[in-house]
Amino acid sequence: MTQTLVIVVLFVVAMAALPWLVRRVQLRHAAGGATGGAASRVLSALAVGPQQRVVTVEVGPEGARACLVLGVTAQSITCLHVMGSPTAVGQGTPVASFAGAMALAAHPPEKASHV
Repeated sequence: MTQTLVIVVLFVVAMAALPWLVRRVQLRHAAGGATGGAASRVLSALAVGPQQRVVTVEVGPEGARACLVLGVTAQSITCLHVMGSPTAVGQGTPVASFAGAMALAAHPPEKASHV
């Protein structure tokens, strides 16, 4: 009887310590992954419908970051457009800001049609 009670108590202690151990492993893993400099970050998100969003994400290593415009639904994620980083967009084109680059990407200048 005593041996069974000890096993049950050890099992209950192990179950109580499990969430703490999982959290500690998650924190250790997250801290190790952030040092690589290749973390992604969400720049903007726009709700298009109840379960649809257009999300702009910056990804890549520090020297060569890229901005992805993603269409996100409950079933899939679709890459809509790929751009350089906000700083690269401002340096390489006459557009002075990332918001301006997004406006040009959303509404490109129309070409005159010859009829």
